[in-house]
Amino acid sequence: MKMLSISQIMEKMIAFSEGNIHDIDHFVRVWNYAKTIAELEGINPDTQYILEVAAITHDIACPLCREKYGNTNGKHQEEEGFLLVKDFLSDSGMTQAQINRVAFLVGHHHTFLGIDGLDWQILIEADYIANATENGYSKENIKNFIKRIMKSESGKRLVQSVFCLK
Repeated sequence: MKMLSISQIMEKMIAFSEGNIHDIDHFVRVWNYAKTIAELEGINPDTQYILEVAAITHDIACPLCREKYGNTNGKHQEEEGFLLVKDFLSDSGMTQAQINRVAFLVGHHHTFLGIDGLDWQILIEADYIANATENGYSKENIKNFIKRIMKSESGKRLVQSVFCLK
């Protein structure tokens, strides 16, 4: 089977979201930030693809978490998303190794310790930027995140531009 394109994954995830505009808007934002940072960082095409799929699907567990737990707590998202995304991608034409890496990233997108790859780092940064814009994080919070968590120079420049930081 031929591997689905990023646009096909996006279309599938939009359908999966069943009209939840907030969820759709969020993962589109995260995908855009992740794609931009990754391209500016010059990551290889295979890693770029995995990152973009992870960015699109990173919150796949939110509907289930709302129903099961009454909230979208990050740890619940990670636990539930790990398995959900494997099933979601089972007919994508991706290799098992690719699906496993996406599932790992989805299962760790709120975990800031032990980051072992640029794909994970960029996903963390992109999700943070999207959350900060959506939730009105304070400049102090954003500066602290830049100092403590952000590693990519492109991500740092992007978040500084988005929030007009010096």
